[in-house]
Amino acid sequence: MVKGKILFRQFLLPVFIFSSLSCVFAQQQRFSFSSTKMGSPFNIIFYATDSATAKTLADQSFRLVDSFVLIFSDYIDSSELNRLCASAGRSEKATVVSPALFDILRESKLGFEKSKGTFDISLGPITRLWRMARKQNIFPADSIVQMKLTLTGFQKVHLDSVHHSVYFDQAGMQLDLGGIGQGYIAQRVIDFLRSKGIATALVDVSGDIAAIGAPPGTHGWTIGINVPEQPDELLKKFILVHDAAVTTSGDAYQFMIHDGKRYSHIIDPKTGYGLVVQKNVTVIASDGTSADWLTKACSILPIREAKELARSMGAEVLVAYNKGGKVKLYSSRGFKDFWKK
Repeated sequence: MVKGKILFRQFLLPVFIFSSLSCVFAQQQRFSFSSTKMGSPFNIIFYATDSATAKTLADQSFRLVDSFVLIFSDYIDSSELNRLCASAGRSEKATVVSPALFDILRESKLGFEKSKGTFDISLGPITRLWRMARKQNIFPADSIVQMKLTLTGFQKVHLDSVHHSVYFDQAGMQLDLGGIGQGYIAQRVIDFLRSKGIATALVDVSGDIAAIGAPPGTHGWTIGINVPEQPDELLKKFILVHDAAVTTSGDAYQFMIHDGKRYSHIIDPKTGYGLVVQKNVTVIASDGTSADWLTKACSILPIREAKELARSMGAEVLVAYNKGGKVKLYSSRGFKDFWKK
């Protein structure tokens, strides 16, 4: 039996979760499991009747994660995603894909259309360029960035919902699911646990959080959000959620400095360059997939348009700016209902 508060520090995205002091609820116990997935901690908390059941469900959940990684990862050469991209523009025939890959591509198309192109998974050539630039600390020439941009544009990717197939208009295109994949996987794990009778659970994938129920004695899961650019400093207020998903995007960990400018890993599809305004965007949505891609789109859009986009998806958004060392908060109207009293 574990008592006291717990805190997880995320490797990529700065979100913190605090648990209830109680561990027993309706004869259920609190169990917590963590494993390194996708290069960072993958945390699962849920309430179950016994340790054997909990261990079995956790193992099954992590195997489910591994199966999705083998499909979605652009780091694994043999992944289904990379094999699909290798076919781009090389054949007049569409490529049939697995149900999981088609599903996330369909969600990505929705995000692309709803966000007016500010969320675009076809940025693979650009994200790989900047990934290598950060690794080597070499700022790429603008000519290279512009050349890579010609290989992007999700309007060039066509989905056939009847045959579950995908066709690319142009050779050399690459898809990057980094802005939606973690939220999608978190939601699928929550859905799996719910299907097994688990009513109270939280899944945290580097700050992409999906949750159901509420810890005993509480009205929801308490989540803290970090100050922009400060991975170890939290906003003074916390949010409280249940049966919802939360994602925060920022550049606290992934950025590049060039000529005095700090370039975020979040790339504007129009320019091919990372954002230079230091801010965090937090989205609360009904599911992890939507919360994940919405944070990327809302990071790029002006605040008014970000609020409108969130509202169109039934979500709430908080934008935290760091201006001269002072944090300025801008939020959609309904976000205030989630602040913990």
